[in-house]
Amino acid sequence: MKAPILVVLAAGMGSRYGGLKQMDKIGKNGEVLLDFSVYDAVQSGFEKIVFIIRHDIEKDFTEQVLSRIGSKVKYELAFQDMDSLIPPDIFRAAQEAGRTKPWGTGHALLCAADKIDAPFTVINADDFYGREAFAVMGKHLRSPDCETPSIVPYLLEKTLSLQGTVARGVCEVDNGYLAGVDELTSIEKKDGRIFNTAPDGSVRSLLPETPVSMNFWGFPPSILPEFQKYFNDFLETFSADVKGQIKSECFIPKAVDYFIKKGIIKVKVLPANSTWFGVTYKEDRETAIKKIEEMTADGIYPPTLW
Repeated sequence: MKAPILVVLAAGMGSRYGGLKQMDKIGKNGEVLLDFSVYDAVQSGFEKIVFIIRHDIEKDFTEQVLSRIGSKVKYELAFQDMDSLIPPDIFRAAQEAGRTKPWGTGHALLCAADKIDAPFTVINADDFYGREAFAVMGKHLRSPDCETPSIVPYLLEKTLSLQGTVARGVCEVDNGYLAGVDELTSIEKKDGRIFNTAPDGSVRSLLPETPVSMNFWGFPPSILPEFQKYFNDFLETFSADVKGQIKSECFIPKAVDYFIKKGIIKVKVLPANSTWFGVTYKEDRETAIKKIEEMTADGIYPPTLW
């Protein structure tokens, strides 16, 4: 059985935060949150990292991330650009319509498909997931049950940002398995109430303890052809109404929800009691620095990771 692979969604680094250069120095030695995720993954039995980035951030990514960890872990780079894996006619139509948004996390995963030959975990680059999450997922991906897709969910209230709205995959759990995922893209807490505002203006209230996806998924490589089929359908829908779908994206949670509803897969829920925090906005940085300092003082991380 091959050791699990960590797949990092890093092509969007800096897009909302304000630039990759501003994502450094979470740790005292210039580490970003990604350093701590890679460290936790290695401690949990992951032996290869696949970083999905854009060509235009390759230089910064190499200088600010790979310069620290590149000699300590086995890694490969995959690239997600606007034209990656997109048929020329569809890409041309998207350009003419003025599309500037990327094609989503499902598209990103497919950009790395040729580098994935073992059970793998997918994470966001700008999120902190906690050692417990990696330990639980690593154990699952090394078990005889590794062909069963999995997720480590988090409690909604503990994943919100004080700085603005967030996107979360709201999970429905039934007897230890995922029954569905509803990707909500504008969740916020105001006046003690948590709610999502849909594009049509409708508002949905949410409970603080609602389990949500933070893109911490475990998959066997056999799932990748299903993602390709799903993305092909996404592109077909896009090309049929380019202007109407100009901002649409292919999200992993939406794909997983489709697979579950169609009976293609079952997704095991892995409880981890793990802490999440992120740096979606610039203002989140000071909170992240403080939390990393506390965990380093508690001995969870060494003063120098690499």
